[in-house]
Amino acid sequence: MKLTIGILNISDRASAGIYEDTPGKACLELLREWISSPFETDYRVIPDDCATIEAELKRLSDDVGCALVVTTGGTGPAPRDVTPEATIAVCEKLLPGFGEQMRSISLRQVPTAILSRQTAGIRKKTLIVNLPGRPKAIRENLEAVFPAIPYCIDLIGGARIETRPDAMKAFRPAS
Repeated sequence: MKLTIGILNISDRASAGIYEDTPGKACLELLREWISSPFETDYRVIPDDCATIEAELKRLSDDVGCALVVTTGGTGPAPRDVTPEATIAVCEKLLPGFGEQMRSISLRQVPTAILSRQTAGIRKKTLIVNLPGRPKAIRENLEAVFPAIPYCIDLIGGARIETRPDAMKAFRPAS
């Protein structure tokens, strides 16, 4: 089974070319650093628009068949921050532990982490994980939850992800 990972940077300004897309690039760099399995990416920069985000998440799951989709940005309390709403709308199951763990990690760095609304969920054979929009926070948050991601994808029937143990040790229970 081919491994495809979707990366969505959700930002009005980056999608309009006003800001450089550093969050999406940071995600891709981490995934290349940690994952040893060959993988392809489907990478987009889109505006903070609920219908657009939902359509992209559905496309990445239903049409592209991504095992994993990571989103960056749109998880705060501002009026245009609608990534969690779009994620919840398309997922069949929610995995609140991802958001809880990411907020816990972020609270060690900044007290405003309680404003974050990151979540994760499953659509068909795709795990969708919302990440913050800043590269430093992306690394901290993804490091905290990534060890569980390959096993989660195993459980939902997605493509197998192997990691480089010296860079990122994935957890799979002993069989």
